[in-house]
Amino acid sequence: MDAMSVSFERTQSVAIIGGGPGGYEAALAAAQLGAEVTVVERAGIGGSAVITDVVPSKTLIATADAAVAIAGASDLGVQLFAHSAEGKPLKPEIAINLRAVNKRLLTLARQQSDDMRASLAEAGVRILTGHGRLEGDNAVVVSTGPGGTDFDRIEADTLVVSVGASPRELDSARPDGKRILTWTQLYDMPAVPEHLIVVGSGVTGAEFAGAYMNLGAKVTLVSSRDQVLPGEDSDAAAVLEKVFKRGGMTLLSKSRADKVENTGDGVIVTLSDGRVVEGSHCLMAVGSIPNTAGIGLEEAGVQMTDSGHIQVNKVARTSVPNIYAAGDCTTFVPLASVASMQGRTAVFHALGDVVIPLERRRITSNIFTAPEIATIGWQQKDIEDGLINGVVHKLPLAANPRAKMMGMKDGFVKLIARQGSGTVIGGVIVGPRASELIYPIAIAVERRLTVDQVSRVFAVYPSLSGSITDAARAMHVVDHNVYGG
Repeated sequence: MDAMSVSFERTQSVAIIGGGPGGYEAALAAAQLGAEVTVVERAGIGGSAVITDVVPSKTLIATADAAVAIAGASDLGVQLFAHSAEGKPLKPEIAINLRAVNKRLLTLARQQSDDMRASLAEAGVRILTGHGRLEGDNAVVVSTGPGGTDFDRIEADTLVVSVGASPRELDSARPDGKRILTWTQLYDMPAVPEHLIVVGSGVTGAEFAGAYMNLGAKVTLVSSRDQVLPGEDSDAAAVLEKVFKRGGMTLLSKSRADKVENTGDGVIVTLSDGRVVEGSHCLMAVGSIPNTAGIGLEEAGVQMTDSGHIQVNKVARTSVPNIYAAGDCTTFVPLASVASMQGRTAVFHALGDVVIPLERRRITSNIFTAPEIATIGWQQKDIEDGLINGVVHKLPLAANPRAKMMGMKDGFVKLIARQGSGTVIGGVIVGPRASELIYPIAIAVERRLTVDQVSRVFAVYPSLSGSITDAARAMHVVDHNVYGG
C-alpha cells in the first residue's frame, strides 16, 4: 500500500467543567473512546453529589433505618436486654452517637471521591483542581477561584459543563451553619437535634425529616402544599404522611415560612399566617439553584433559562453545537443517575458513537424515606388528566407473605399499563428497598413488555418482588376488555 495513502484521524479532545456524576461519566466514556480528556473540579471528584449530598445523606438514612429496625425488633420476637448488678434484666435505650455517624458518612463520601479520582487517573484522564470557566466555544480557563488567578487554559473540540447546583437560600432565613442549616451543613451537628424544623416538603425535606425523626429527634415539617412530596404519586405521599404522623412528626401543611431567626439557643420560624414555631434547629430545604453564574456560558452563546439552567436536548447538547451539559445545572431531571447518563450520552454523541436519546418517561427515581418511594414512567395522575389512556392496579404489600414475615405494615405496588395493548408504561413501589424493587418494572417499561409477559416471569416465593407478578396477573383478569378479548 502506498504510504502516502494512509491517513490518521486526529485525536479528539474533551474538556469537562465539574467532576460530579455527569462530568465523571463523561470523562470515562471519552477516555474509553480514545479522546484526550481533562476534568476541572473545584471541590473533589464526585462533586457535591458524593461529598455533601447523595452519599452522606443516604448513609445517614441507612443509620436511621438501622435504628428503626432495632426499635421494631420486639415485634418479631427479638428482645434486647442488659442486666443490672443484681442480675435483673434491663431494657436498653437506643442511643445515637451523631458525631460517630457523621464521621463515618463523611469518611465514606471522601473514600468514594478518592475511588472515583483513581478511576479517572487509571483511564488516563487529566485532573485539574480549580474553578473552570468557558472562553468562547473551544476553551476552558482554570483559575484559583471566582476572580482569582488564572493558571491554565485548555483548548478542546468538545466542552462539557457539569457544574451542579447549590442549596437555594432565602434572604429572610440565611443559613448560618449553626442553627439555620442547609442540607450540606447538617453533618457538623454534634448531637441529634432536640427539635428540628424542616422547611420544605419536597424530596430533600421529606428524606431528612424522616431520617432525623427515626434518629430520635422531634421533627416539625413545614409544607406550603396540601401534602408532602408535591408532584409525586398521591397514594405514595399519603402512605408517607401516615408513617410520619405515626412516628410523632408534626406536619404543618399549607404553611409558608416567612422568616427564620437564630435566637442563640434555638430558632424561631414565623409562618405567613402569623403562627410561630420554636425549635432547636431549622433545615432549609427550599430547592436549589444551578452553579452557572459567571462561568462564561452566556458569552459563549449557550441558551439559558431565567432560572439559570442550561437548555439541553435529549442528547445533552446545548444551543452551541460542540458544548454539552449534564446534571442539575441543566433543564433535565435533577438526579445523579440522570447526570451520569447525560454525561455518557453527551460524549457518545460528540465523538460519533451510538446514542440513545434520553426519555423522561424512562427515568427511574427513588425517594429514600422509610418506606422508600420509587417511580418509573407514566403515572396515575397522567391518566386522570387525560394525557394517556391507561389502566392502574394497586396491590398493598401487607398482603405479601414475605412482607408479613418481615413485619411490614406500609407500602404497595402499583402497575400502570396502556389501554388496549396492556403494555407496561409506568409503576410505583412504596416499601423497603423500593429502589431495588422498581428495576424489573423499569425493564418492562424500557423493553415495552405487556402485563401478561411480566406475569409469566417466575418470582421467588416468598419475595416482595412476587407482588409485581401478582399485580400483573390481576391486570390480565381486569384486561379482558382492554385487550379486546
